[in-house]
Amino acid sequence: MSDADKPEAPRFIRPKDLDNQQRNTLANRIGWRIEAFAWDFIYWYPMKALPITWASNTVAAILRTLGPLTTQHRTMIRNLRMCFPDWTDKQIQKVAKGAWETLGRTAGEMPHLARMKPYKPNSRIEVVGAERLDAIRESGKPAVLISGHFANWEAMSSAICNRPLDAQITYRSANNPHIDRRIAKARHAYGINVLTPKGAGTRELMRALGRGQPIALMNDQKFNQGIAVPFFGYDAMTAPGPTRLAMKYNAPLVPLSCRCIGPGRYRVEVHEPFFPDTNPDEDTAIYNTVLRINQWVEAIIRETPEQWFWMHNRWPKDAWVKAGVL
Repeated sequence: MSDADKPEAPRFIRPKDLDNQQRNTLANRIGWRIEAFAWDFIYWYPMKALPITWASNTVAAILRTLGPLTTQHRTMIRNLRMCFPDWTDKQIQKVAKGAWETLGRTAGEMPHLARMKPYKPNSRIEVVGAERLDAIRESGKPAVLISGHFANWEAMSSAICNRPLDAQITYRSANNPHIDRRIAKARHAYGINVLTPKGAGTRELMRALGRGQPIALMNDQKFNQGIAVPFFGYDAMTAPGPTRLAMKYNAPLVPLSCRCIGPGRYRVEVHEPFFPDTNPDEDTAIYNTVLRINQWVEAIIRETPEQWFWMHNRWPKDAWVKAGVL
């Protein structure tokens, strides 16, 4: 095999500006080392030593118990009351605890991701619509894969990269550079070739699309520089980046979702692709497409609301005020 034919080695791109902002004190560097030590010996190695189901259940139980004691739990309760105004307090609390449990499972299963690859007999990750990934690969044309923080979102990345589909996948960098590299190593182990940090990796994504390579991004989180688009009936700042990239490179948007079907077991679905809106006014076309994405994300959340990441500030506070939950 010639050097040109060899597969590209896994790459980890750490945003330089993030490190430049933080590596200015000795205290930071010492703190990162302590955090990394705790990560290894209190979390990673103990969970890796357990069977997958035990690790999943263990961290799920911990977060289901401790999560409600955090400030993020108040955020979650307000979000749920705003989005489901007809629910009782009992229903709200049940889903909130379920969301903590889901996050716990994602954390507990992370040390085992390399052993959870799909497309194998008795795999813990079932993939529905995988032929759509095959069509992208065989076309040789760019595509923009989009998703949200559903269940264990790492399962979706594994489904993409193990088909195999050589996609560049975006991620949010951890502040601690040592932990960031540990997470990247775990992701490379289950199949991701190139990890591109959000924001800092825009040029990498454009180069990939220009080569006819697919990219994958989350499109369900708050983005302050985005556009205000309804989500569960309230305007939420939403990233237009995936839509803009799809428009620029005439690429389809391909939604993926994930659902937990048992401890350490998931069903990933590759949904039907669609192209951005064709309104001649670019701003209107972007708005309409982002709205369609938000509506799709909302529909997936409504199916299993306990399997979405409710504990972040997805909406501005004035939405809580308008809904009467603040």
